[in-house]
Amino acid sequence: MAVNRFVLNNISYHGAGAIKEIPGEITRRGYKKAFVCSDPDLVKFGVTAKVTDELDAAGIPWTLYSEIKPNPTIQNVKDGVEAYKASGADMMVAIGGGSSMDTCKGIGIIVENPEFADVRSLEGVADTKKHATFTIAVPTTAGTAAEVTINYVITDPEKVRKFVCVDTNDIPDVAVVDPDMMASMPAGLTAATGMDALTHAIEGYTTKGAWELSDMFHFKAIQLISKNLRDSVAEAKSGQPGSGREGMALGQYIAGMGFSNVGLGIDHAMAHTLSAHYDTPHGVACAMLLPIAMEFNKPVVTKRLAEVAVAMGVDTTGMSEDEAADAAIAAVKQLSADVNIPHVCEAMKADEIDQLATDAMADACFPGNPREANHDDVVALFKKICPSA
Repeated sequence: MAVNRFVLNNISYHGAGAIKEIPGEITRRGYKKAFVCSDPDLVKFGVTAKVTDELDAAGIPWTLYSEIKPNPTIQNVKDGVEAYKASGADMMVAIGGGSSMDTCKGIGIIVENPEFADVRSLEGVADTKKHATFTIAVPTTAGTAAEVTINYVITDPEKVRKFVCVDTNDIPDVAVVDPDMMASMPAGLTAATGMDALTHAIEGYTTKGAWELSDMFHFKAIQLISKNLRDSVAEAKSGQPGSGREGMALGQYIAGMGFSNVGLGIDHAMAHTLSAHYDTPHGVACAMLLPIAMEFNKPVVTKRLAEVAVAMGVDTTGMSEDEAADAAIAAVKQLSADVNIPHVCEAMKADEIDQLATDAMADACFPGNPREANHDDVVALFKKICPSA
């Protein structure tokens, strides 16, 4: 077997009430003040306060930075670096979905590696020397798994693109996965982030870099997400807590542990492009493209997709591998429909697809796809979700 490297974060806490462990992690390590990164909506609706109240109760001072867009920009990171320097803080707490955590990662890397102050210089695999500022990551969505990955994604509005940064130095030191922090997610966001997590798991299971250890994480993640996403969305609609949220919190985290090490593929490359051009929510973009990407990749990963069907709970008894792979694609389509994910990107225009394909092929996730794809292939895939194509 080839030599493979597998990276995990240092410490993680899981379960309802896990945020109560945060003050202890800070004080035991001798830190004095927290720089809290969270998005404006989480601040507005009191979600961020669930953590800052714990800091207050423990007598730990903090400064808030919340100028973060849903698809965080280069400027968000630059402003955050200056805010951190002015705050007098010596550690960071990221509270939110991928946008808050990705912004926090960029800030933490630049603070410790000022030679990368030009945020664009972090694209790809940056040769940073020091680990990011000590960070505790608290996810409020069950999807991105940014609290456990070595990746973050930043939007470049000037060039109308997103770029992926991959750096073992950016991984948060502590992850606090508390399903109670996800209780305020509306049904639409629950569905979209959950499908993002499923995309991580399926793409990670079929990517070129997949191997036995990553398979273990991805297979279990597919099981957990397929079993719990519908219930999680129902809980979001009813406002009643249940096991769905907890299952999704664990499933998305496990998926992150896997894909962070082996990469993704054409779905994420195309989804990043949609978000950059149309501000499409990342999870929605991934979900629309997932069955399309699976169908494209099927000729080279038929056996793997047949195994995905089993993980999703499909009874494949008597099916050929080809039939089971088709059943996996059908199961993804049904799950997506059940949680009300749209099938097309209404903002797309047919005359823009050529540029979208060019941008997707330049994305850092593209090379991990198990099947080689040319420009015409990517154009054809984008046309499947374009209402005017």
